[in-house]
Amino acid sequence: MRLLQCDEDGGYRLTEDLAEDDLPPYAILSHRWLTETDEPTFEDLTRHRAHDKLGYQKLRFCAGRARRDGLRHFWVDTCCIDKLNKAELSRSINSMFRWYQNAATCYVYLHDITSQSSDRDKLRKLRSNAWFTRGWTLQELLAPHSVVFYSGNGERLGDKDSLEQLIHEVTAIPKTALRGMPLHRFSIDERLAWMTARGTTFEEDKAYSLAGMFDIYLAPVYGEGFAQAHRRLLELIHHRDNCARDLRLSNPSDDKRRIEHTKGGLLVDAYRWILDHPQYIQWRDSDQCQTLWVKGDPGKGKTMLLCGIVNELDSHLADRDRLSYFFCQASDARINNASAVLRGLMLLLVNRQASLTMHIQEEYDRSGKSLFEDGNAWFALSDIFTRMLQDSSFGTVYLIIDALDECVEDMDRLTGFIRQTSRVSTKVKWLVSSRNWPSIKEQIATVDDHDELSLELNADAVSQAVRVYVKHKVLQLSAQKNYTKDLQSTVLRHLYTNAKDTFLWVALSCQYLSKVPVWSTISKLGRLPPGLDDLYGQMWKHVCASDEDDLCRSLLSTVTVLYRPATLAELTCIIESLSEVSHDPAAVINMIEHCGSFLTVRADQVYFVHESAREFLSLAVSSELYPFGKGRVHHQIFSRSLQNLSLTLKRDIYRLSTPDVFIEDIKRPDPDPLAKSRYSIVYWIAHLCAWYFESSKDPGGSSHHSLHSIHDFLQRNCLYWLEALSLCRGMSDGVILLGKLKDLVGSTSSASAMSEIVQDTFRFAMYHKQMIETYPLQIYISALLFSPQRSVIRRWFRHDAPTWVSIKNAVEEDWSACIQTLEGHGKTVSSVVFSADSSRLASASSDKTVKIWDASSGQCLRTLEGHGAWVSSVVFSADSSRLASASSDKTVKIWDASSGQCLRTLEGHGKTVSSVVFSADSSRLASASDDKTVKIWDASSGQCLQTHEVGRALNRVSFSVTGSSLETDIGPLPLNDSSATRSLSWTEDSGHTKGLGVGNIGHRAHAQRYRHW
Repeated sequence: MRLLQCDEDGGYRLTEDLAEDDLPPYAILSHRWLTETDEPTFEDLTRHRAHDKLGYQKLRFCAGRARRDGLRHFWVDTCCIDKLNKAELSRSINSMFRWYQNAATCYVYLHDITSQSSDRDKLRKLRSNAWFTRGWTLQELLAPHSVVFYSGNGERLGDKDSLEQLIHEVTAIPKTALRGMPLHRFSIDERLAWMTARGTTFEEDKAYSLAGMFDIYLAPVYGEGFAQAHRRLLELIHHRDNCARDLRLSNPSDDKRRIEHTKGGLLVDAYRWILDHPQYIQWRDSDQCQTLWVKGDPGKGKTMLLCGIVNELDSHLADRDRLSYFFCQASDARINNASAVLRGLMLLLVNRQASLTMHIQEEYDRSGKSLFEDGNAWFALSDIFTRMLQDSSFGTVYLIIDALDECVEDMDRLTGFIRQTSRVSTKVKWLVSSRNWPSIKEQIATVDDHDELSLELNADAVSQAVRVYVKHKVLQLSAQKNYTKDLQSTVLRHLYTNAKDTFLWVALSCQYLSKVPVWSTISKLGRLPPGLDDLYGQMWKHVCASDEDDLCRSLLSTVTVLYRPATLAELTCIIESLSEVSHDPAAVINMIEHCGSFLTVRADQVYFVHESAREFLSLAVSSELYPFGKGRVHHQIFSRSLQNLSLTLKRDIYRLSTPDVFIEDIKRPDPDPLAKSRYSIVYWIAHLCAWYFESSKDPGGSSHHSLHSIHDFLQRNCLYWLEALSLCRGMSDGVILLGKLKDLVGSTSSASAMSEIVQDTFRFAMYHKQMIETYPLQIYISALLFSPQRSVIRRWFRHDAPTWVSIKNAVEEDWSACIQTLEGHGKTVSSVVFSADSSRLASASSDKTVKIWDASSGQCLRTLEGHGAWVSSVVFSADSSRLASASSDKTVKIWDASSGQCLRTLEGHGKTVSSVVFSADSSRLASASDDKTVKIWDASSGQCLQTHEVGRALNRVSFSVTGSSLETDIGPLPLNDSSATRSLSWTEDSGHTKGLGVGNIGHRAHAQRYRHW
């Protein structure tokens, strides 16, 4: 952005083109142009002839006004943009809204109103002024915080605040928009309507001038006409909104409101203490602390504390600062994993600043919604979010995560991301809360410039906050139950005394008292035990003593072992005692309410009231809740699931009819025939495996019966189940679970026939996975037609195969040795290697990338980019935590295998590095190069320890078992030489075998994919 700078002598001059994150405070001018020739241009200013133009008076006014307001810089559109430079003009048009928004003040110069007019006449002229009818002035009115109107003589007419009513009447723009409410809170149609009565000199500008109000980039193409420009504008708006919609898994702002409502409202006096705490203030304001960990026991009010912090930060954010937050919940699969956290944090930032979608758009255009959901989701999201956090429009970015301990999937990745982004920029500040777990302490300890705020060490402040909460809850209870003052005081004293600084204990106690008759309150109050665990114990005793004991035990034992919260409908299918009320949600809710306040229902899904409630049931009363072990409960869920699926599943259950329907175009019908079965579709195998491994008894007859049930289910429903998996977006989970079922059946004696069936099902699903999850009904056409002739699944479902097509060349009789083909590299794959536990694969390619794959599902987990040329070799460290890659760019890179972060770049070779390998203890690396040297490196520091000149280029290098020498193409290479450089002679007839070493399979392959055999 180029500004005009006021000089000491009263003049002004153009600055250089300044970066937006380094701009001084400036004023900005809004005006109606005179004729094209009357306005001073950029060229006029640079050639010192601007004063000859009639519009020069505007510059003099703006300069003088800025000086009086204490500003040394100002901006005027006529002369601060080089309009002959098309790239600059396009960039400026799309930056205009932001430039007005970031200005210290905006001067509206109305040359056709003079000071000779009476005040009444001035207002009349202002009301009818053409400034309110021009297209570009709409954003000039809405974007700046301060807008002041001046006459042609420089007389102040009023500002946006004092003239609010007049402006509202003239423009029909809501007063809330004039007062600065974020424009994204107004609908698309509403914002478009504000432009309806306005005009522009060039018709396309009527669309271009709206781009900033929608925070999108619209390249100007003058001559295209308004209709085409408007169409492009709407396409970009809707495409961006689709991206934001698909990004949304759960809106953290909605979660926050739900939490506050569930907990009875947010009390300022219950969190105010932390706002004055030195550790919090240092985190908020100082560069010395980038990450603050708030830790405390369950029920201590960490969540509400963070809700209060969010409110306070949000109300005092500087213009360029940003705030985002996320609330984890272990029992909710939508918000209990690292990918969901990043999606939520990104969503709030995008909602606040829509232009940030540009960091997502390119990859979203290629992948669609799967960008956020497939096996690559974490890696794609972490890369995108890192770029987003480096956006030049940001000041400080405050990121808050509640209940880190309830991020049950990939928590280590999330803490690694916090560590990584903290190092990238001091502008990024993280605040996380969790229980005081040693494992989290260890991970937080690796984050630079972090601090810990313990609630237990601030017991006095927490105790006072709990007292505020007790008083609030008792006043509510007293109003509800019509307590006398004496009874209210008694309840208040008892809760004060026994709360033990625990908010959750107070909430559960008041919930219990709300159901107690007033006349028995005192006696029931005396039975409330102090402390959370004791209260849970009493709630459990109440369950055991109730008339619905068996039903409550069945409900609690089932919900405790589920892999995600089930809906009311899903529970009726997996709990037999609820099947009779499957069509009566109110009855199911009534039964859940008998479970002693352990469970709650939100949006038709059943959750634990707090994660500590689940832990209490699973640990403290496990023997009572599972008298026959958890395995029995898992088996019941498995059996009920299979029964339900056998009755529900059928071909084309959504009545799509045509086999070419793309998965993203499929809308869930209403009513949904899969509504009751979705949980069972994805997790029946998981519960079978859990039963088998958790049961302490010999499976015996139950095992035989279960195998028979699986055989019968697969024979009748396998294809229908795989179709349903695709419709539920569960193919990746299904394939992984089928692999576990294959291993389970293979380990069971007398199950060879069953093992063959499950093996065939697994191969069928693996081979056709990508097609089935993209086009579900192709399972009955392409999948059946192109499966081997002796495939069990093909034989069983031959009646489902199409009769209107035949294959000219017969397919193979049996499945080949190739389990799956992994595609994704753009050029030759030069090297591939398994991790030590065989769970992952790494591949190197001449497309300059390394890819890490899930060996079970075939999903690409991470693409590592950074090499400047062909990657020739890749290898895992012994513990699989790191990767090393060698490249023809003359470098070796060491990567974190989980996060994909490049840890070290080892430079020193003069030509292509052809091979790299870790030592057995992963402390050293060896690399061989076409520069005829072998180098030994310290794997931690990256320091080159030794260089061996071997006289020829090597293709293979590996450490010996003892680590004292290297095995190479030309024989052993001793490593015990103390010198840093050593020369070896080599002759052609040395007799050593030449070939490819570990990690260099397919070194000369000419393929863009490789197969997993």
